[in-house]
Amino acid sequence: MNELITLTPWDLALAALLLFIPAAISIALKLGLQKSLGIAALRTVAQLALVGLVLEWVFALNRWYYVLPVLLVMLVAAARAAIQRSERRFPGAYFAAFASLVLASSITAFSVTEIILDVDPWYAPRYVIPLVGMILGNALTGISLSLDRLLTELVRQRRAVEARLSLGASTWQAIQPWMREAVRNGMVPIINSMMIVGLVSLPGMMTGQILAGASPINAVGYQILIMFMIAASTAMGVIILCMSAYRVLADPAQRIRWEKIIERG
Repeated sequence: MNELITLTPWDLALAALLLFIPAAISIALKLGLQKSLGIAALRTVAQLALVGLVLEWVFALNRWYYVLPVLLVMLVAAARAAIQRSERRFPGAYFAAFASLVLASSITAFSVTEIILDVDPWYAPRYVIPLVGMILGNALTGISLSLDRLLTELVRQRRAVEARLSLGASTWQAIQPWMREAVRNGMVPIINSMMIVGLVSLPGMMTGQILAGASPINAVGYQILIMFMIAASTAMGVIILCMSAYRVLADPAQRIRWEKIIERG
């Protein structure tokens, strides 16, 4: 079988019955998650159906001035999701997250599409949009985790930071241990994924290609490329956002602007 099996609305309706399993567990254990699960399922269907229609239209037109707005919407949504997941933020965090995602995704996506894959034209939506989507989906998790860890630990360790400053340390020296921990925390998910890929899990990119009839070896090659691309973009996004936070919090007078750390809600 070399062709991908087409799913009908009836097939998806049958698949929806699988959601009764987590709903039943939630009810039995009184977790209260059944409402959230139902809303999440409806949003999944609505969002993916809309995305499918938009992408089919964009793919058919195949023009850069239709591709760029789609990428812009994806970037804005990713930046917003990344900051909303953090319990704390700083003034300008949304713009910093957006900028970090733009730089990380553009550098890695350009490297892959233009240098490695040699995509022609450069804006080919069938390549660019899925690749950027995978970059953003993983990078936003990394920057969210790193930002939350950095600001939370700084607040918790405020006395230690102030003690370092009082002993003559610069602002960079004072927060460096927690900066390193934040960057490490943001990189953990992708490193863990790379450790188990192929042994425990078959990622979506590889699975999709195999289901579509591609050679498993060719699918593996693409998945290796994707994992390396995600690791690079996540690292860049995490570093850029953490350094942006440092620039906002660090005072030229060698003190930390604690008032700039804002708690959610």
